[in-house]
Amino acid sequence: MSATRSAVGEAIGTCMLVAAVVGSGIMAAKLSDGNAAIALLANTIATGAALVALILTFAPISGAHFNPIVTGHAVLTGAMTRSRGVAYVAAQVAGGIAGALLANAMFDLDLVSFSVRARHGAPQLLSEAVATFGLVAVIVSTSRHHPTKTPFAVASYITAAYWFTASTSFANPAVTIARTFSDTFAGIRPVDVGPFIAAQVVGGLVASVVFAWLLNEPRSTR
Repeated sequence: MSATRSAVGEAIGTCMLVAAVVGSGIMAAKLSDGNAAIALLANTIATGAALVALILTFAPISGAHFNPIVTGHAVLTGAMTRSRGVAYVAAQVAGGIAGALLANAMFDLDLVSFSVRARHGAPQLLSEAVATFGLVAVIVSTSRHHPTKTPFAVASYITAAYWFTASTSFANPAVTIARTFSDTFAGIRPVDVGPFIAAQVVGGLVASVVFAWLLNEPRSTR
């Protein structure tokens, strides 16, 4: 697959993923009558279902990363060139923002409404590191040993991590940035984005190192 087609695939896939996350959050908040647990459950189910479908759809086109941390791991291990990795990350961020705006538009909200939903503090940052560590671990191990099951493993993990982490498992810098553009159930304040992404990077790097050793994965020296 050409670099251009792959990057476009990443943009579209990330757009649809964020639209699913944000859109289902909006719908859940509208229908749950203030019950946060029911709203989160609905948001979780929609996100997990969308992940399976989108990974299966875009894996043959781009590998279905939808996440700069996953792309970063591919670059670190030599599975992807740096130039393609940069293109992927740019496409993921742009696609994610487009997905948030699309969700706003579908629910007749202001196209851009920066979130005021606070997500901060050590427990949330630890949660993001743990969530991202687990996501990279699942992807690295299953893609090597059970590649056809990876979409289901990733979706299952994220579905669970919505509930066992205090941050509801963003685990994705592109999605984190995108969610600032919607002042809705799934939003996050722009001021909280930097620490979230830092925690995600730490979790992803630790997983890359640990699973390179556990699986004896060769690492690039470039």
